Amino acid sequence: MKLGVVKAYLKKEFIDLWRSKMIVMVYLIPMMVIILFGYGIRMEVTHSRTVIIDRDNTKMSQEIIRAFSTTKYFDTKVLNITDNEALRLIKQNKADLFIIIPHNFEKNLMHSRNSEIAVYIDGSFPLRATTLEGYVQGVFLNQLEKNGVKVPFKINQRNFFNESMRDENGIIPGLIGLTMLIAPAIIAALLIVKEKEAGTIFNFYSSPVSKIEFLIAKLTPPFILYSFNTFILFLIAVYIFNVPFKGSFLLYFLSSEIYIVISIGIGLLVSIITSRQVTALVLTVLITVIPGFLYSGILMPISSMTGESYIEAHMFPVMYYNHLLYDAFLIAQGFNSPKNVEYFFILIFYAAALLFIGSLLLKKELK
Repeated sequence: MKLGVVKAYLKKEFIDLWRSKMIVMVYLIPMMVIILFGYGIRMEVTHSRTVIIDRDNTKMSQEIIRAFSTTKYFDTKVLNITDNEALRLIKQNKADLFIIIPHNFEKNLMHSRNSEIAVYIDGSFPLRATTLEGYVQGVFLNQLEKNGVKVPFKINQRNFFNESMRDENGIIPGLIGLTMLIAPAIIAALLIVKEKEAGTIFNFYSSPVSKIEFLIAKLTPPFILYSFNTFILFLIAVYIFNVPFKGSFLLYFLSSEIYIVISIGIGLLVSIITSRQVTALVLTVLITVIPGFLYSGILMPISSMTGESYIEAHMFPVMYYNHLLYDAFLIAQGFNSPKNVEYFFILIFYAAALLFIGSLLLKKELK
């Protein structure tokens, strides 16, 4: 390998990145993704439009109403309407749930007789409905206990790793993994495809430059530029979104560097099989965005997946990288965890395999 040739190619690539303004995309796309999605994605359900129909009008029913009215999870209205009228509010999207406290509710409880409360929840969004169901049950269990009503069990709850239950703590690390999968792949793909589209790829075909020299010159600029992004995204997460960082920065940095190589390797493969920048852009987005959202653990834990989805999640590197990210930010096991070490080496395998396959498929000739 001739270092002088690589150096000249690198200089050319950086100049082209600057002239084409693509260098702006290197930092603009990741920052936009993490800020827009970081503020836009919310898993916590708050201010649910709640209608309570109190047909008991007792001290206990008033305390239940007060409990629903003094929490951020419910925006409560007490209405004297029929069941059908309440149901119509849900159908018209004017309420998310309604609760009916029946006659003799307090009396039946005090005499240890069965008493039921009707809770109707809009199930259009199953995740939100399940979350609301848990909130409602929690409020009722708490109120019954305060009023001396014996319940079959008592819940002593403690949250680990994300004690404050902030959405940002659970979403931002995952968004870093998503961003660092998409953006480097796009830049790496476009850097080679634009040579094909402009016809300048013939300079490579006709010159004595080897494939290794060409790949190093093409892939090193996005690697260097996105290496700075690992620090930028870290600062955004910690100082703008106030995500705690409890673990090893060395684990975060090393795994991020390997992950950038993986993303660049994906872009390399796309650039080999496409000849137009638009095609390369669309294909890269399809390959990275969809798996990134589905199998990164942002929207659904990987452990809750079954069958084909569980297998597919383990086929994409974003799952392994995000596991290391969540450990670095929230758990702090680092390399003391055997699973972290295993996932770290799996990322190394992905990076080496993608670069090896890409170098084999790249032909120094006109197809």
